[in-house]
Amino acid sequence: MSPNRRKFSAMLGATLAAASAAGAVSSNDKSKSIQITVDGEPIISEFERRRRRQDSRTWADGYTQGELDTAQARYDLVFPPDLVALLREKRPVLGYDWRTDDKAIREMLAWPLEGLLFDVENAGLWWPEWGERPARVEERAEVVGRVVAQAPKLIPLISHRYLPSDPHEAGNPVFSVYQSDVIYYGADLADYFERELMDPHRPLPGHIRHIRFWSELVDRNG
Repeated sequence: MSPNRRKFSAMLGATLAAASAAGAVSSNDKSKSIQITVDGEPIISEFERRRRRQDSRTWADGYTQGELDTAQARYDLVFPPDLVALLREKRPVLGYDWRTDDKAIREMLAWPLEGLLFDVENAGLWWPEWGERPARVEERAEVVGRVVAQAPKLIPLISHRYLPSDPHEAGNPVFSVYQSDVIYYGADLADYFERELMDPHRPLPGHIRHIRFWSELVDRNG
């Protein structure tokens, strides 16, 4: 074995022994992460190299707080704190750019109501709670419009995935919204991005926060 290999093996063994003695280190706790070096140079595993390459393809630099404040005022939205924290750090490349994608963002803000109205007219959608189904298209649209206006606003993330703005706290679920076909696509932001960007088949957690109206759509879809 070469001197460098022996040196690395000895240092690796000592590092792993220290880690074992100290207990498991959370992969999310960067302050306690162990960095292995040889001659002062960090050793980066192939897994870490792939992760960094993947990150460069899926994430871009985040926004300033001023840019986020401007976006929320422009679209009359209030971003939950976990979304603000995420977008300050980084933004998904596949997502909407809140500085420049005005047309696409406005279209996606209108998408949930437009999809429901389509199903009202073409798929017989009408909940008993909405009262007797009006005879005229305009009256039906007015009823459903009031229902959606009273529900938490949906913030578009990627394609037709949305985060509700209310309650204004971390941990809201992410919905996939396609007409009245509404499903959970993540128990929270972290779970959603794991599913959207890495593993779409991972099971959802057992408990997901209930969101007025939108969670009821999920329940009625079975």
